[in-house]
Amino acid sequence: MAGDERLYRPCVGLTLINRKGRVLVGRRRVGRNDGNLRHAWQMPQGGIDPGEAPYEAALRELYEETNVRSVTLLGEAPEWLNYDIPTPLAGLEWKGPYVGQRQKWFAFRFVGDESEIDVERPGGGRHKPEFGAWRWERLARVPELIVPFKRAVYEEVAKVFARYAVPAEASPKS
Repeated sequence: MAGDERLYRPCVGLTLINRKGRVLVGRRRVGRNDGNLRHAWQMPQGGIDPGEAPYEAALRELYEETNVRSVTLLGEAPEWLNYDIPTPLAGLEWKGPYVGQRQKWFAFRFVGDESEIDVERPGGGRHKPEFGAWRWERLARVPELIVPFKRAVYEEVAKVFARYAVPAEASPKS
C-alpha cells in the first residue's frame, strides 16, 4: 500500500482486544453522506497531531472515541498502511491536500471493566461521539464490516494481529 506519503493524512488505528479475544468495533454515526449501515462498523482510528508520537496518538484517540484508558500494549504493525478516500467523499470529509490516510496500527489488550467503555460520552464527555453503538467482534470478521475502500487495510490488520485475538491467557506477549 505505497504511494506519495505527503498525500496521506498521518493517523493511527486501534485494535482493542478483550480478555476473550474479541475486538471492539464501533458503528459510525450515520450522517447525511453515510447511507450504508452495513459497512458502518470500524475500529477506533484518528489523526496524529503535529509533534505527537504515534503511540501517544493511539492512546489519545482511543480515549477520545471510546473513553477507554485501561489497556496494555500487545503489539504494533510493522508497516504503515494506506488507503485512498473515494474521490466523491474526499472533498466532503477533509479540507486540505489529502487523498487518504496513512495509518500506524496498534493492538491493545483491554484490561478494564466494560462500564469504562462509553461511546456516547467519550473522553469523559469532552469529545463529540464518533460512534453510536459498539460491540465485541471476531477480528477475522471485521474486514467484512468496514467500508470497501478500507477493507485491504483491515485485512492486513487482521492478519498481523491474529495472534493477539485469542483469550488473554493464550495471548503471546509483545
